[in-house]
Amino acid sequence: MKRQIVVLGAGMAGRAIAIDLAKKHLVKSADICESNLRKLAKIDNITTIVSNLSSKENIKNLIIDADLVVSAVPGFMGFQTLQTVISESRDVVDISFFPEDCFELDELAGQKGVTAVVDCGVAPGMGNVILGHHKTKMQVESYECYVGGLPFRRSWPFQYKAPFSPQDVIEEYIRPARYIKDGKMLTMPALSEPEFMEFAEIGTLEAFNTDGLRSLIRTMDIPNMIEKTMRYPGHIDYMKMLRDCGFFQTEEIDVNGVKIKPIDLTSKLLFKEWKLETNEPEFTVMKIIISGIAKDKPVKYIYELFDKFDPVSQTSSMARTTDYAATAAVELLLSGSFRKSGINPPEYIGAVNGCLTKMLSYQKKRNVNYKVIKV
Repeated sequence: MKRQIVVLGAGMAGRAIAIDLAKKHLVKSADICESNLRKLAKIDNITTIVSNLSSKENIKNLIIDADLVVSAVPGFMGFQTLQTVISESRDVVDISFFPEDCFELDELAGQKGVTAVVDCGVAPGMGNVILGHHKTKMQVESYECYVGGLPFRRSWPFQYKAPFSPQDVIEEYIRPARYIKDGKMLTMPALSEPEFMEFAEIGTLEAFNTDGLRSLIRTMDIPNMIEKTMRYPGHIDYMKMLRDCGFFQTEEIDVNGVKIKPIDLTSKLLFKEWKLETNEPEFTVMKIIISGIAKDKPVKYIYELFDKFDPVSQTSSMARTTDYAATAAVELLLSGSFRKSGINPPEYIGAVNGCLTKMLSYQKKRNVNYKVIKV
């Protein structure tokens, strides 16, 4: 039987989610942008609805008959959107990656009997699922995650294109980065502690601190954990310059009697510079290293992902790797393979026997392939 799923947001991520879910379910896709929705208009099992998703009442009306909701709104809207969905007693998978503490909604979700899966993308997302799985199988002593999404064509000066909102990217560059070292939490500025990494497919990338551990800091008692974002060498210097000169500032300033937030202006200007061209080739690369003890012996697992833009479906790699993780989680909830009231970061899914295998298999069918090496 086909289920009714509402996807909030029809940007690059929301569209790929809606298309994937429509292969099996009935999907309502809602967005304020009509041009985004037009790209879904002729796809079977998808109904498009123009709606201002900043309105709680609009969301309530949209999801009234939903079996499950997927939130793919921009990060600044994410927390309020999730709160509204939970208040309406609807199970939800969220990929908005909002900056607020998701666990503030845990009590509400528990009271409503809602299973709310948050941060369910590639990283955070699949990295958490993988770690949650291994935490049940071994004594994990170290978790390292390196991830990046980049265009193949390197254009001066940024050598970067954003597959999602520039403001969400900028948030990664201004939020202090937390990581765990020798059992203690350390906080460093974003873009700090760069290191070079080599990949056979694309050469040298530069990794730097971002606040990507998110829920893992709270849920995982592991002595060493870190996540770093990767870009082409040189990108860090440009971002530091903009940040240190105040272009990412969130407080309003007065410009000839007009109050503006520098980050709003910067996001507007960078949108054109960072926007992927139609069907522009890009890739997602991730390397996860989990080390520890199993059966009294040292063990290390290395997960590697290299995924490219799909010219057949015209779906970006970042959308594929993020959204197929989310739709895999949707299927786990609908099938009953995962059911836990409250706020559930992806590591909770990984801790349930068989869920990692199902999520990897689901994505493999869509040609998103994780290579696993045991050392």
